Amino acid sequence: MKRKICVVVTARPSYSRIKTALTAIKNHPDLELQLVIAGSALLDRYGNAVDFIEKDGFPIAAKVFMVLEGENPTTMAKTTGLGVMELTNVFYNLQPDAVITIADRFETIATSIAASYQNIPLVHIQGGEVTGSIDEKVRHANTKLADLHLVCTNDARERVIKLGEEPDKVINTGCPSIDLAKQITDYPYLDFDPLKRYGGVGANLDWEKGYIVVMQHPVTTEYKESKQHIMETLRAVKKLNYPAFWFWPNVDAGSDGTSNGIRTFRELEQPKNIHFFKNMDPLDFLKLLNSSKALIGNSSAGLRECSYLGLPVVNIGNRQNRRSRAQNVTDVAYNQKAILEATKIALETGKFESSNLYGDGNAGEKIAEILATVELTYSKTITY
Repeated sequence: MKRKICVVVTARPSYSRIKTALTAIKNHPDLELQLVIAGSALLDRYGNAVDFIEKDGFPIAAKVFMVLEGENPTTMAKTTGLGVMELTNVFYNLQPDAVITIADRFETIATSIAASYQNIPLVHIQGGEVTGSIDEKVRHANTKLADLHLVCTNDARERVIKLGEEPDKVINTGCPSIDLAKQITDYPYLDFDPLKRYGGVGANLDWEKGYIVVMQHPVTTEYKESKQHIMETLRAVKKLNYPAFWFWPNVDAGSDGTSNGIRTFRELEQPKNIHFFKNMDPLDFLKLLNSSKALIGNSSAGLRECSYLGLPVVNIGNRQNRRSRAQNVTDVAYNQKAILEATKIALETGKFESSNLYGDGNAGEKIAEILATVELTYSKTITY
């Protein structure tokens, strides 16, 4: 009988982190994909990732609405609690052979609790890494609840083993998002018009001669300063006077402040060089990145996909604190002048050599084969 693999996607970035593995699981003769879409992945204000998932032809087994309004630490905790209750019922009804939780967003621990408490083997993708904010705590908590760990780097593998996990249950597959980056390296020039395909709001940019991409999320441990942080970046990008495609933030604590800062700046300053988007198809987004001159902000895409693409990245603040990075990344503080100067240097520098730090572009197939053949267990003991 086919093994039933339940994958829970809770947010916009999680889809690109797992898309090629979803395809490989769906196509594997010994596996059955049970796809659950939850959280902000279902919400229009955060890009309605579910539309792209359905467009890509993935059947959805269940949808879980669980996000509370407020974008603060209290609503994060309540959202996670709702997720535990709702996902518990979903797993009870689907009866999967294994559940996959992805990375480290605050709500992903709801998946881990609902599965592990019901004696369902839990697989954690992208554990063992290091960052700031609540993600750091959630990631390692997911590791301790999980039974099988499919990590993205050798450094992450060693860290998971140090957390007391059995070495043969910790496998470096690389990151599925690098699979997508590998797919679009044959597109040195953008093959669509972002303004016509995705609309968005803001200036009608003359982007074909060069542009940057901006993606900055709030830091949950600094959520009260999120508006102040985004204003520094907005002022720097406006002063740069270079075409910029800017993406909306994730649903973390502080995103209300980030969004408010963007809306206020857009209304009062009316920048002529910035156009704003909610979301894009993962492959289109990577094509947009690959054809850009630099990525500005604090997205993990700057350290993952951009390392493979060799794209210069100006990484702002503490959100990616100590995460493994290649030579394409320059770290700066929340400071208009520092952001502006680093971006000017990035524009002059041009692309770097491609790095395989997060994988070689075959993670999805590796993950599916492991899920089809590995012994699935739900009981473990710390190794020391």
